[in-house]
Amino acid sequence: MKKILFLPLLFITMMLSAQDSVELPLWPDGAPNTNGLTGEQEELEGGRVANVACPTLTVYRPAKPNGMAVIMCPGGGYALLAMGHEGHDMAAWFTTQGITYAVLKYRMPNGHNEVPLSDAEQAIRLMRKYAKEWNVNPRRIGIMGASAGGHLAASLATLCGSDATRPDFQILFYPVISMQKGVTHGGSRKNLIGETPSAELEQKYSLERQVSSRTPQAFLMLSADDTTVPPVNSINYFLALRGQNVPATLHVYPTGGHGWGFRDSFTYKRQWTGELEKWLREGLSFPEQ
Repeated sequence: MKKILFLPLLFITMMLSAQDSVELPLWPDGAPNTNGLTGEQEELEGGRVANVACPTLTVYRPAKPNGMAVIMCPGGGYALLAMGHEGHDMAAWFTTQGITYAVLKYRMPNGHNEVPLSDAEQAIRLMRKYAKEWNVNPRRIGIMGASAGGHLAASLATLCGSDATRPDFQILFYPVISMQKGVTHGGSRKNLIGETPSAELEQKYSLERQVSSRTPQAFLMLSADDTTVPPVNSINYFLALRGQNVPATLHVYPTGGHGWGFRDSFTYKRQWTGELEKWLREGLSFPEQ
């Protein structure tokens, strides 16, 4: 009987902890660039959105913040955003651990490859701007992403223009990493850099080639049977990180395919949540403040 009563109470506690949220416009005075999209945002099935013209950052604040923050970039092939299971649905899980959690609704490239990364950089600027107000340590802010959102997160981790926009760690769900044909996800490649990109552009966004000793520590997870984004994306990125002596951990689950996010239907949800929770608690190292 006690166990039956405990589970609903735990669920209610998790939901309440994620209700303290605020949505901020990413560029209140106008973005420095454009993707050419105008009009109303499109609301699609399954919590997905498209035609994002006004990017935002939704921040969920925990009742007892531990100083850490995570910014999530949902996936969607650089064409749309899976804002539910790869975004807002994870809020309670993070905030119950004391982690400030934010979901980035970023703009699609639509022929302008620099636009998503500029939104990710602005998101981390905002998080650091309000760090004191939100009880966040500005040196403990991580970027997270799934699928194409994982590519955006890894882009910020490897291509960030300055220390001001460099994340302190990265968490990647079954990420697109490379733009090389035969390795990449075709839709993400086409939407980000076009049908016939220059060799320089392809090289720039093949992130396994952009890793340096300054790239932040990483946690990667994927399924071995992912036929949408080949596992070699994560494997090569992991090897590149280790080659630069960047702390990294890689979890490959036997089955599950692609796009599971926070869905209960993923067989190994208990495993990945447990392993990520432990990594966030014990596996990260930060420089002395």
